[in-house]
Amino acid sequence: MIGLAIGALVIGIVLLLIGVFVEAAKFLLWVGLVIVILAVIAAIIRYIRRGA
Repeated sequence: MIGLAIGALVIGIVLLLIGVFVEAAKFLLWVGLVIVILAVIAAIIRYIRRGA
């Protein structure tokens, strides 16, 4: 599960950078942002479950 979160984080960051550098692909900025947020939420949930 942590591997999926790390993979999603990496993909999100790459899409975020592509969205910033390529003006024509501005929607990738939002896609990358959503994926990064989902990866952070998944990491937080995993941390809470491990601590409980």
